[in-house]
Amino acid sequence: MTNFKVYKKTLSFSFLGFLIDTLGFAAVIGLATLGFFIGYNGETARGLIGLIIGFIVGIAVASLISIFIANRVKCAQICMMTKGVSEDSLPDHTFKEGMHEMRGKFGKITAFYFITNAIKGIFRQIGRTMTKVGQAVGGDVGGSVASAIDTGVQILIGYLCDCCLGWIFYRKDINSFKAGCEGAVIFFKHGKALIRNIGRIFGMGILSLILIAGAIGAGAYLIFLQFPGMFDTLVVEIGKIGSDVPSWFLDPRNLMIVAAAIVGIILWAMIHSVLIRPFILVGVLRNFIEAGKKDIPTEADFKMLDDKSPKFRKLHAKI
Repeated sequence: MTNFKVYKKTLSFSFLGFLIDTLGFAAVIGLATLGFFIGYNGETARGLIGLIIGFIVGIAVASLISIFIANRVKCAQICMMTKGVSEDSLPDHTFKEGMHEMRGKFGKITAFYFITNAIKGIFRQIGRTMTKVGQAVGGDVGGSVASAIDTGVQILIGYLCDCCLGWIFYRKDINSFKAGCEGAVIFFKHGKALIRNIGRIFGMGILSLILIAGAIGAGAYLIFLQFPGMFDTLVVEIGKIGSDVPSWFLDPRNLMIVAAAIVGIILWAMIHSVLIRPFILVGVLRNFIEAGKKDIPTEADFKMLDDKSPKFRKLHAKI
């Protein structure tokens, strides 16, 4: 079963996940706005208090939506992706089967995320060590290098945690904490698979950014060209802020380019997360699981990581 076929049959989870995230975001904005109008009553200070209360309530509602719905959908998607790449087949009604797999497993889903959060902490420890290399360069260059390394590590961590979650599903007949430890070891032990995955993640990610953000940004710029007066006004208002504003930013054309780039990147991030990232994940997950199947980690491998990461040692202790 090709990566594209697995991707195509599990794409419905991505669309539902996006709708759920949008619902959570709308809950935060809507409740914050409602809180402002309820508290306002002619007094701005009371309106701001109402806005803060509404925002807090909105965050709580969004968190509940994430815990009870979004996490279940994501787990179901990764479960089906894992099944597709490891068994070379998926049921006809993939979405229904994936959600059925999650039925009555709230406790287990919570455990999955507890484990992957622990694994995320392990990878972050390694990432912090890597950023020190950039910081050692010194000056602005060193800071930029460290920032770039940290951004890359965070992207990589997201994929690797999803892979570890997939490994937990693949090794469903053993203790979930043990499977989580195995997943972390596979990351460190199989350099060839890691390099292939890094190439896939960043190669396809950069290509996606160039093509999608570039096309959207160019389209936005052409639209902005039809409303030059709006940007002339913006330049005047920005100029009133103070002398700290760079001179190049006070050119309407440059401001159009910046605004178009922002629109392109924001819309790219949405499209990438829904349509492109799942495809990348299928291939990364396949490489990860195939590497693990050929050489399933042992207790000796666990002990090697115990010495390198206190967080791993705590996760190992739960086996």
